[in-house]
Order: sequence, then structure tokens, then C-alpha cells
Amino acid sequence: MKASLQLRMSQQLNLTPQLAQSIRLLQLSTLEFQQELETFLADNPLLERMDGQESGDAGDEPGQAEANEREREREEPPADSGELRWDEVRGNRGQGDDDEDYDPALNVPKRLTLHEHLQEQARMLNLSARDRGLLLLLIDALDDDGFLTASLEELHAQFAGDELAEFEIELDDWQVALRYVQQFDPAGVGARNLAESLHLQLQLQPDTAARVLADRLVQDSLDLLAARDYTKLKRQLHCNEAELRDAIALIGTLNPRPGSQWGNTDSNYIIPDVVVSKQRGQWVVRLNGAAQPRLRVNEYYARVLQGGDGQSMATQLQEARWLIKSIEQRGITILRVAEAIVARQKAFFELGEVAMRPLVLRDIATELDLHESTVSRVTTQKFMLTPKGVLEFKYFFGSHVDTDAGGECSATAIKALIRQMIQNENKQKPLSDSALVDELARQGVVVARRTVAKYREVLQIPPVNQRKCL
Repeated sequence: MKASLQLRMSQQLNLTPQLAQSIRLLQLSTLEFQQELETFLADNPLLERMDGQESGDAGDEPGQAEANEREREREEPPADSGELRWDEVRGNRGQGDDDEDYDPALNVPKRLTLHEHLQEQARMLNLSARDRGLLLLLIDALDDDGFLTASLEELHAQFAGDELAEFEIELDDWQVALRYVQQFDPAGVGARNLAESLHLQLQLQPDTAARVLADRLVQDSLDLLAARDYTKLKRQLHCNEAELRDAIALIGTLNPRPGSQWGNTDSNYIIPDVVVSKQRGQWVVRLNGAAQPRLRVNEYYARVLQGGDGQSMATQLQEARWLIKSIEQRGITILRVAEAIVARQKAFFELGEVAMRPLVLRDIATELDLHESTVSRVTTQKFMLTPKGVLEFKYFFGSHVDTDAGGECSATAIKALIRQMIQNENKQKPLSDSALVDELARQGVVVARRTVAKYREVLQIPPVNQRKCL
């Protein structure tokens, strides 16, 4: 073996920094894209928004922004000008010095979590410090739905160490604490399973024959109710159909997840990338300005660089121009793909899901002369606002099923047909999967029973025995 020097020619594809940046921006969602732009704006002083909200007017020099800020401060009323201040608002609300439940930034009260709501009720009880501490430990062990997933024995063993040894807590103390929690609001909280939660809620209902029967049902026959085996229920509970219907109706008014109303209710809003509307009989697609911010290079700094006084910022100037070009290319690509999708799915916008055509990424890639990976990036976490609602680009893509007429039918259209059939079925005699297959065949769509079962499960529609009603 010896070292040698060889000369070999080969070709390979290397991504330029600009191309790599364009690909990375293209695959970002609207929220991630805007967060990325905020980072660029903070790091690169040459970049500014064209709307002037972040950087002021285009021709402002560095000292102009500070002058404008001082002018705004002079126009603001002083602290003692009689305007309603934050501390006065708190005082009027009667919160005193405790502002943990109020967010001054949003100027709205914060929503309490389930655990905080239960802890407030625990502090109102006239208990010793030992018993109240035990009660708070039990509340912390509840899940977000208000259920106690761990047994009292497990909790007792978990907290029986040196930290609580001096309090001499017994298993009976945990049972007493659990009874306290189960009396708190919301009703049904602190239960160890669904049957116990429904039982606790039924105890607060008026004492009627329906409540008594419903209580027996949830404690002894909840599995039969889930399977909708009404014949066995009537035989096991020794009741007739009318009594069973009243009991089931009462159970239907209860909350199977008592802590759900205290969960996190913060809404995650979606900003659509494009807007689809019908104008003069044609479906038109346009970019959403809120999702496609416009940036530019600061004119003052650009003039400094052109004069040769800012050579150290030449790299930032080049990066700013690359970014602006990448943003424009991102918008153009998204718009092209959206227009191609709308052109292919015109029937959907006119007639709904049942008219959805089969479409795959390769179809759009071939039409627009793009790579499939590029189309995949564009259609991931990108949304369009349509008369049918806010829909993700990927919603319009789906496999196809051959029909007996020699055509093709989209899987989305088949799901829509199955949903329509089940919505219009006789609730006393619901359609089985085999009956759905026969009904689809009469409409020219031939599919296997397992395919119908798979689509029904995707639509979260229960099987025939669980859809039957009294």
C-alpha cells in the first residue's frame, strides 16, 4: 500500500446559500414564517417593513425614529392627568395586591385552570393546615379532565416518606380528602372512572324514577349502554322501553369529562396563505397580504453603502436582498400551486365534497414543472380561505378509486357519500358496512367492504350496532 494522487472529474449538485434559504422558507408554516421574519428584522438593520409599522418611514435616518418617539411621549397624558390607570382598574375590580389572575398586557382576566379552581375551593374550607395540605396534594393528582387516575393506595405509598412522616397520614385520611374533592364544583370531579363521575353528577339531579334508573345503569351496565344493547339493558334493569329512553336521555345531559370546561381554551388562529373567491363566474386566487409581509432595504443605509462609508455592512445588504427575493419567490410558488389546485377542483367549490376529483402531488408537479418535493413543501401547513371554510392545501389531494363506468372517484368524495348515507339512514335500522357497499355500487362506485370500514373509522363514525337508537 502506498499514497497516490489521482485526478478525477465528477458532477454534483450543491445548494447555494440563497437556494437553501428559499427552500427553508418555503416549507415553513405562516406562523413559523412570520416568526422567522421577525428574527431577520431584529438581526439585520438594513431590513424594514414596507408598511412602516416596525421601522418608520422609508427615508427616516437613524435619529428620526428617536425624535418621533419623543414627540409621541409629549403627546401622551401624564400619569396624574386623571386618566384611568392600571392600578385603579385593579382597585375597582377588588383584586387588591393579588394580580396573578389578571394579565395587564391583554387587559382581560386570565381563565383559571381546573386545579386552580379546585384549590380556591379547598382554601375556603375550615380545615387544619395538615388536612388542607393533604387536600391540595390530592387535587394536584387529578388529570385535566378531573379524574383521579392513581389509586389512593398508590398516593399514600408515594407520600409516605420522610416529608410527610411527621403528620402521621393514614389511608383513611386520603379517603376523607377524596370525599371533599368529590363535593367540589364541577360536579363529577375527583372520580376514579367514568361510572363514578356520572354517579356523582346524578346525585345532584332531582329524585325521579329516571334518575334512579340512570344511576343503576351507569354503575352496573355502562358497557351495555356503550354497545347500545338495549334488549339486554331492559332485561337486566327490569324496565320498559320508555323508562330506558328517559334514563338514557338524562345520562346524555351529563358531562363525561367534568374538567374539560376548565381546560386551556386559548384559540390557535390560522392565517390563510391565499384567498379563493368567485368573481364574474370565475374562481380567483390571490395571496393574503397578512400572511405575505413585504420587506425592503432601508434607503438611508443603502445610500451609505453606495457612498463607500459602510463596507462592514455589505454582507448584511446582500443577505437582505437575498431574503427579499426568497420571500417573493415563496409567494409566487404558493400562488401558482393554489391556482393549479383550484383549477383542478372547480367542481368541489361548486358542489362540495361529493364532487372532489382525485389528485396527487405528481399531477401538480407535472403541470407546473416543479419537483414533487417542492409541491409537498408548499402544500404542508399552508391554508386557503374559501367559501367552504379554511382548508389546508393537502385537503384537496387524495387517492382515486376506479368506478364501474371506467372513471375515477376521489377518496374524499367516497367519504362524503358515506357520511351522507349514514346521516340519512333509519336510526332504528342503521346501514351496515355491507349495505353501504351495495348503496355505493348502485351509484357507480365499486369498493370493498374493508375500504368502507376504513373510511368510516377515519370519519369517526361508530359501527352499526353502536348507531342504533331506541
